Amino acid sequence: MPRYLMILNYSGGVDETPGGMAGWTADELQGHANYYEALNKALTESGELVHLEALTPPNQAFVVTSDGADKTVTDGPFQEFKEWVAGYMIIDAETEERGLEIAGLYSAAPGAGGRPVQQPIQVRRMYHGTDGSAVEDTIAFGEASIE
Repeated sequence: MPRYLMILNYSGGVDETPGGMAGWTADELQGHANYYEALNKALTESGELVHLEALTPPNQAFVVTSDGADKTVTDGPFQEFKEWVAGYMIIDAETEERGLEIAGLYSAAPGAGGRPVQQPIQVRRMYHGTDGSAVEDTIAFGEASIE
């Protein structure tokens, strides 16, 4: 079965609430959390939700580079707030269409006034599915390619 990584960032979608979620009422925050809880429960029970995590903000992150012998650790990265990765889900989906449908469900979480936030969800297929099958497409990187 194909496996997909769904990445959420802090982009507010269509929500123009000043301060983002900080401007939401307690009821709006609770409604948002309840929606995610119910969706995650349903996807877990169906066997489609493999794993999910919320991430700490980039000011608690590090960037590590190494030549194999020594490593350099720096603070960051320090992207714009809307580019911060907030969390991710790993989904097993029978088809690409189902994977995109699930992403749509996450995007439709309620926000201010109960309106769907329409938060952009990046969907990336993993190279190997749960059955060991590989992605059939070739992805080119300049002159080299991975098959």
